Amino acid sequence: MRDITVGTAGHIDHGKTSLIKALTGVDADRLPEEKQRGITIDIGFAELDLGEVRIGFVDVPGHERFVKNMLAGVSGIDLVMLVVAADEGVMPQTREHFDICRLLGLEAGFVVLTKIDLADAETIELARLDVAELVAGSFLEDAPVIEVSSRSLAGIDALREHLRQSSQSVSSRSDRLSTRLPIDRSFTVKGFGAVVTGTLAAGEIRDGDELQLMPDGRGVRVRGLQTHGRKAGSVHAGQRVAVNIAGVDHDSVNRGMQLCEAGVFRPSQVIDTSVRVLKTAARPLRSRQRVRLHVGTAEVLARISVLNDANEIVPGEAGIVQLRLEHPIVCVPDERFIIRQYSPQQTIAGGRVLDPLAEKHRRKDRDTTLAFLTVLAESSNGTVEHIAAFVDRSGRTGTDSGELQARTGLRPRVLAELLDELSAAGRVVNADEQYVSAAAFDRLCGGVIDELGRFHKSDPLARGMPLDVLRDLAFKGVSPAVSRTVLAKLELDGMISAPADVVRLAGHSSDLSPAEKAASETISAAYRNAGLDVPRLEEVLNEAVAHGCSPEAARKLLRLKLDSGEIVKVTDEFYFASAIVDGLAAKLRRHAAETGNSLLDVAQFKEIAGISRKYAIPLLEYFDRTRVTRRAADKRIILG
Repeated sequence: MRDITVGTAGHIDHGKTSLIKALTGVDADRLPEEKQRGITIDIGFAELDLGEVRIGFVDVPGHERFVKNMLAGVSGIDLVMLVVAADEGVMPQTREHFDICRLLGLEAGFVVLTKIDLADAETIELARLDVAELVAGSFLEDAPVIEVSSRSLAGIDALREHLRQSSQSVSSRSDRLSTRLPIDRSFTVKGFGAVVTGTLAAGEIRDGDELQLMPDGRGVRVRGLQTHGRKAGSVHAGQRVAVNIAGVDHDSVNRGMQLCEAGVFRPSQVIDTSVRVLKTAARPLRSRQRVRLHVGTAEVLARISVLNDANEIVPGEAGIVQLRLEHPIVCVPDERFIIRQYSPQQTIAGGRVLDPLAEKHRRKDRDTTLAFLTVLAESSNGTVEHIAAFVDRSGRTGTDSGELQARTGLRPRVLAELLDELSAAGRVVNADEQYVSAAAFDRLCGGVIDELGRFHKSDPLARGMPLDVLRDLAFKGVSPAVSRTVLAKLELDGMISAPADVVRLAGHSSDLSPAEKAASETISAAYRNAGLDVPRLEEVLNEAVAHGCSPEAARKLLRLKLDSGEIVKVTDEFYFASAIVDGLAAKLRRHAAETGNSLLDVAQFKEIAGISRKYAIPLLEYFDRTRVTRRAADKRIILG
């Protein structure tokens, strides 16, 4: 069975509540004051079961003083019944309610002419002409106009049949968004505690679920569900639901709050939007103007920041607007909203959310900001273009799936599929679950190459740029995951070499002066010719300096030889030619094999190597570190 939500709209006393009672037998006016005054003050609810479809009616007040209550009810509907009394025709609240329906992006509905028993044929025809003029060029232009009398029930059966037929063409709610229930009522039931109601905007709720009450962020547990008075184990998007929650007192739950999937959404007080101002608005929508924002079931005061040179949007036009709210809310991209004047309270504009977690924009960044928001405005939430725009916007720092989910409200599975598609297309780089646009990633790679080039030019004898220095220069503000991925990609492509704690361009070679070449050969010869009876480091460096190079250059030449493996460092004082040390290691292993004894003491080592204790101890400790030997008390074991 399909579940859809149908809402009424129309002027006060045009018979909306009586119409729902005629259809369902339920009086949607529940408040004593409503009974006493004979008008709808707050939203009311009723159900009609038509077999293959179950319709939840939301009855909204028509009085201009209660439009904010009307907005809380109409925000979650699938189909609208625009109610016009045949004996009065289109009235001021008819127009405002219809403007609201259009601004909220409603696409399905029809017109009901009520009170036909109070009007003659000519008056009814005039009402029809009035309605036709109102809906011309709108989503209701070609919709049927059904005539009924709630008193005599004339036309009610035809209306039920039209509701059955209309419900078949209503689009199903998206299953791509995380669970979110905008709350329109809260009360307490003795023995059960807090109960909240609303139309489930997205996802599903199951008995026992752990949810978050937003924007407060408090955790609550579902301990009971109902839909139209019937217990349910689970409810899905589009249904009118009542949720019994544990973990919070009903007095701390207000209309406008939301029950949300835990750990997904974040409250915000700055949102970027696209806005259209009504042609009938008295004046332009201007920056710094204080307005009333109605989104979901929430009403919150906000300041306008129009993102154009004029700082205003004239009646009938559209533009990009940042809304800075006085209290936090939770919303998602593509969610529709209404803007009303602060005073007098009149509907002046409406639009859709682009970025629910925006930041205040700097004037100097306006061009790039508008380019980003234009992409969001021209795409839909849950598309690759939409996700790509958010990743692009994150720049060199990148973003992760948690941040993207908070900005879009998408389910993890849906978001993962979109990110995989973008990665496969080469538009996004997945850096260990940190996502960076391909363009930003390429710029980071180019930045590394540029920094290394400058470093080699300024210090050609250095073995490479220290990794921590490169991070400070090329990866400022970039996560370790992204910087690691950049370096790995450059190394894989043969662009850089990153031995130990330094990084250098793969093609870098030291161009030595004649004095430096002579010094370099002196260092090599000193260790190559010395065998195991090497001079102290200071003596070698002094010989190199004697050829005319600086002490600093001599030490860098030594470092180059260490990096290349020509020389090994045994202690701070003693360095050896690698070939000499490797030959001694091979000699030790042959000794163990020939004698069948792998144990070795210092005296034996001195004899085998032909060296004094001055060199024996440092060399044995070096062999311990390099796993040629392993110390066992006062002896060594020669390892194979």
